[in-house]
Amino acid sequence: MPEAEDFFEEHDSPEFADDENVENELYEHHRIIADKGQGLLRIDKFLMIRIENASRNKIQQAAKAGNILVNGEPVRQNYRVKPLDVISVVMAHPPRDTEVLPEEIPLNIVYEDEHLLVINKDAGMVVHPGYANFEGTMLNALVWHMRSRPGAQTDAMPLLVHRIDKDTSGIILVAKTEEAQTRLARNFFDHTIRRTYQAIVWGTPREPEGTITGHVGRNLNNRLIMAVFPDGSHGKHAVTHYRVLRSFDYVSLIECRLETGRTHQIRAHLKYLGHPLFGDERYGGNQILKGTTSGSYRKFVENCFHICPRQALHAKSLGFNHPVTGKEMFFDSALPADMRAVLDRWERYLAGRGEQQIE
Repeated sequence: MPEAEDFFEEHDSPEFADDENVENELYEHHRIIADKGQGLLRIDKFLMIRIENASRNKIQQAAKAGNILVNGEPVRQNYRVKPLDVISVVMAHPPRDTEVLPEEIPLNIVYEDEHLLVINKDAGMVVHPGYANFEGTMLNALVWHMRSRPGAQTDAMPLLVHRIDKDTSGIILVAKTEEAQTRLARNFFDHTIRRTYQAIVWGTPREPEGTITGHVGRNLNNRLIMAVFPDGSHGKHAVTHYRVLRSFDYVSLIECRLETGRTHQIRAHLKYLGHPLFGDERYGGNQILKGTTSGSYRKFVENCFHICPRQALHAKSLGFNHPVTGKEMFFDSALPADMRAVLDRWERYLAGRGEQQIE
């Protein structure tokens, strides 16, 4: 029996393994090319034969969620496979290459039912085990959480539908069943999930609100970062809507609403706009980009970097329709303490500067 091939998206390489902002992407888990002599056969039956341990129910659920493609297009479970058809099974998470072991790690779970969980993730926690991060991840903690309860299934496994960066805090959604995962993953793919982020950026955008449109892809000279290609010559289509919430002259608090979710989309788009995230080492935001040249100002900014030693980005809210009940769900979270402390310092700095000008 020929084996199906497994592939990774281009950004799921070791360079990006600790950066978990891979949202809205579908990963190809299986790819099968039908033989020249293939007779007409329903695709659910075809995949049961070709993929080990694949049940008909799982295949049908995947088809309903749009996760089975033939020649690049979603098909229903009753599609009949034809000679030389290219069949792909895609999911919202990369193929697993390592066992996820349970670890008793505290999590801030803000909602849970039999189908899904919503977590307010702390900055510094990696979402999924990967290169150099096989332990201590959010998924390790969730495996322990789901298996440690009385009567729990010993093989219970949380299923990702999207991810956020290691050093980004905030709301993340996790499925507990394959049915929930496939439906939610399709919602992300169709852009029906409502997401907002808040960020502290250098400077203040000229327009108080606007839209950044430009393909996002790996930087051609530095594989560790992403770049914007406005001519569409590289990368994938990406759209970020932003709104300035508060300006502190040299930095601003802004809200971002994602229409698409590419790797490092907000970080790359805001750098392209000329306003990198405050403290973002990879995208140049860990340097003093606005302000004066005085020693006291430099010390003030360095203290702010020390308070928030990461990119100042928080996944603030997430709205979606429940994958089983259809009920509208919405979760919001407060800015974390490190970002609030930085904003408080800038507010006091501005107030003090105003007092000096009056004097």
